[in-house]
Amino acid sequence: MEQDNLTIEPGDINVVNSKKTRKAVVATGIGNAMEWFDFGLYAYLAVTLSELFFTGVGNSGLQLIFTFGTFAVAFLVRPIGGIIFGRIGDLHGRKIVLSVTIIMMAFSTLIIGLLPTYEKIGVWAPILLLLARMIQGFSTGGEYSGAMVYIAESSPDKKRGRWGSGLEIGTLVGYIAASGIVTLLTVFLSDDQMNSWGWRLPFLIAAPIGLIGLYLRRHLEESPVFEEMEQAQEDASQPTFKDIVKHYKKDLLLSIVIVAFYNITNYMILSYIPSYLTETLKINQTAGLIILLIVMVLMIPLALYFGRLSDRIGNKKVVQIGLIGLLIFAIPAFWMMGTGRIGFVFVSILLLGLFLSCYEGTVPSLLPSLFFTDVRYRALAVSFNISVSIFGGTTPLLASYLVHATNNTLSPAIYLVVVSLIGLIVFTWLFTSTSGIALKGSYPTVDTKKDFKDVLRQDPEEALWWKDETIEAKENNKTEGT
Repeated sequence: MEQDNLTIEPGDINVVNSKKTRKAVVATGIGNAMEWFDFGLYAYLAVTLSELFFTGVGNSGLQLIFTFGTFAVAFLVRPIGGIIFGRIGDLHGRKIVLSVTIIMMAFSTLIIGLLPTYEKIGVWAPILLLLARMIQGFSTGGEYSGAMVYIAESSPDKKRGRWGSGLEIGTLVGYIAASGIVTLLTVFLSDDQMNSWGWRLPFLIAAPIGLIGLYLRRHLEESPVFEEMEQAQEDASQPTFKDIVKHYKKDLLLSIVIVAFYNITNYMILSYIPSYLTETLKINQTAGLIILLIVMVLMIPLALYFGRLSDRIGNKKVVQIGLIGLLIFAIPAFWMMGTGRIGFVFVSILLLGLFLSCYEGTVPSLLPSLFFTDVRYRALAVSFNISVSIFGGTTPLLASYLVHATNNTLSPAIYLVVVSLIGLIVFTWLFTSTSGIALKGSYPTVDTKKDFKDVLRQDPEEALWWKDETIEAKENNKTEGT
């Protein structure tokens, strides 16, 4: 289609059914919940796992560092999963990948629940634990990015933030389930029972959850945006990953930075803080888990609110609220935590959770909007997982190390402030709000007759704003010397 002959016909507009969009959110959200249920279990049982699988390391502090080291190493395979599953997703559709990844996650989590401990098989125990975590990491490389892409492509443009925030409800529900189950186990089981067999129970739950998620995902339809691309490019060759890196350096860099400050904050608050409260601040484990559980429940309506708010005022402004908030309040929040007073601990974690909710409500719909349909899964999966591997997965390990090395309980907060400052500068400089407009490489997507008529009345060049950014346009400009 030539730039000066742009037109939008009624048949070009993607019309989605809100009921089907809701079904897509539920189906992808269950898989996302299971993913974070698995990761949450590992984080909340980190102290127990360190005693069972790293007995030969030394003192409890080093055991915990090795446990989080295993947590972090598993993230190294996420980019590999992203490359493989991303290519499959761009070539064959989003749905098939989401069905495969949920089975792999359920299987690897079940394995952890069945592993013998260090006392039984010695050094093979942590090795097998690491292998199971690597399977989790590999499958997650295609899971979360695929879920973001699928929901973004199945949502109307004006409600993309609202529906995207639903994916993060899965994240919070997964963490809440993990926290709730671990809390109940610590209340009703003795330490000996917990170390003997109690810790295995939550990992064994993964299998039935995985089967439920698989059933729902197999009954999903392919995303309308992907089907639109397939029809338009039946005979066209796909851009290679070299093409993606060559033409979309800025978008890849921006994705990496956004994922970094989002996941560092996420893992700091939802994964590291339980161990921080227990090991560093010597707060009762059950009390700490209950506080975090309450905060995560409160974060659900907050994330939904910020998702809707992003549709109204723009996703850029909502993310900036989170960045500025953490920049100002991270250190005071950790200082309040350090007092050890339960009321202060609750307020401080809730404050951090409030600003994390700004990301939870916007990032799932924001990230897919950075890339074009034919490269969206690969570009997002690779940039997302590289960033998570380097920054997100190492957060509990680095935070533990900083406290151990500096003997400063505020060092995790200082790290959070530095990350937020860098994120604010890069995000403000490079990102332009994408709320309410068509995804790159796609005609507008609507769910109401009013929006349908509004699109037909819209200036085609405004509706297809992304035309000059395509690889084809850039190659033509290069050939013409423009």
